[in-house]
Amino acid sequence: MSFIPNSPKIRRQMLNEIGVSDFETLLDSVPASLRLNRLLNLPKALSEYELEKELSSLALKNFQTGAIFAGGGAYDHFSPAAVDQILLRPEFFTAYTPYQAEVAQGTLQAIYEFQTFICRLTGMSITNASMYDAATAMAEAVLMAMSHSGRKHILISQGVNPNYIETIHSYLAGQNCKIEEIPLSDGITDYDRFREKLSDKTAAVVIQSPNFLGLIEKSSDFSREIKDKRALFIAAYDPISLGILAPPGEFGADIAVAEGQSLGLPLNFGGPYLGLLSCRTEFLRKIPGRLSGRTRDKNNNSGFVLTLQTREQHIKRDRATSNICTNQALCALAATVYMSLLGKMGLERIGRLCLSKAHYAANKITEIPGFSLKFKGPYFKEFVVQTPIPPGRLMEKLQKKGIIAGIDLGKYKMGYKGCLMVAVTEKRTKEQIDNLAYELSKAV
Repeated sequence: MSFIPNSPKIRRQMLNEIGVSDFETLLDSVPASLRLNRLLNLPKALSEYELEKELSSLALKNFQTGAIFAGGGAYDHFSPAAVDQILLRPEFFTAYTPYQAEVAQGTLQAIYEFQTFICRLTGMSITNASMYDAATAMAEAVLMAMSHSGRKHILISQGVNPNYIETIHSYLAGQNCKIEEIPLSDGITDYDRFREKLSDKTAAVVIQSPNFLGLIEKSSDFSREIKDKRALFIAAYDPISLGILAPPGEFGADIAVAEGQSLGLPLNFGGPYLGLLSCRTEFLRKIPGRLSGRTRDKNNNSGFVLTLQTREQHIKRDRATSNICTNQALCALAATVYMSLLGKMGLERIGRLCLSKAHYAANKITEIPGFSLKFKGPYFKEFVVQTPIPPGRLMEKLQKKGIIAGIDLGKYKMGYKGCLMVAVTEKRTKEQIDNLAYELSKAV
């Protein structure tokens, strides 16, 4: 942000203009007990060069990681340097929002290409301009299903990311609906319990694959049952997994949602991220957010328009499908650049690398006495191991070695105390995986 100084003379002019004697008068409404009544204990002023050196020395005190094996919805994938370089172009970096289509052609085209790429990736008919993150995309998908069906019963697999489930509960508070969770059996959604809970009153069933525990669900089996009850199937997926796994459109999903962070976005301490939401054509009028479309003008020139905007600013409030106010255009552009650079073969290659490296890591870890795989089912890039000592203690010990060993599942109310969830992406080298296993063996 630019530094804009205000001299005492300028401040006096501003105060005179608004009719107050001094700045303190503007704070009269703030109780004295809430005001800071002492000078800040700041160091002496530094030159730009001195300040840069000071901040650099402070930054070096931060935790320096050698390898990240944590996942749970945010993953340390490689992003080509070209992604950031293209994002920094001023026509993208400074663009705000495409309210006036005639002056936002570049932004609208970028959104259009993003929508096209995600449709091809998922096998779905329509993708919107993006949502805030996977959690909001999933909650919006549930609202879509309720609006479409007129029903109020939602079934959510316990294999769905717990943070997403919590967001759904927040979204639906006050909606007078019933949310039921389908228990897991050996780490995947219990099919028999699913059938018991599914009814003619169910609006939607939400299943994630690979699920939060990294296991691959038998999605097509659920799809048939859901269709018989005229409910909607909301499928959550990992975009990187679609390089080698069947896409949601292939196994009958009505709505597909995902976190797009793995498509060229850094971890960023938790955000901003990128929510992906796709659906079948019949739900076009229920989809939240924006759609960018391609058209031709009266001179037959190709151009782009906002085909659909569904928030209350644009249409009658009672007809709005969502109060989502914008889309993650810059993050969506990053994903578009990433997918265009990798292409179909590149995504498949990354998927195979994640798969093979995760299985190599699991084999190395389970060779250590006391460590074992918690579940037997197939997994993609994330797996759960039972540990001989509390995972929290293991993670603390390995952090001192510069390794983020995974996620302690004990902090979630899922009944997996004493379990460590490990994620392995294409970035992890054989040496890093071998070192993880070595340090885990030393720690116990």
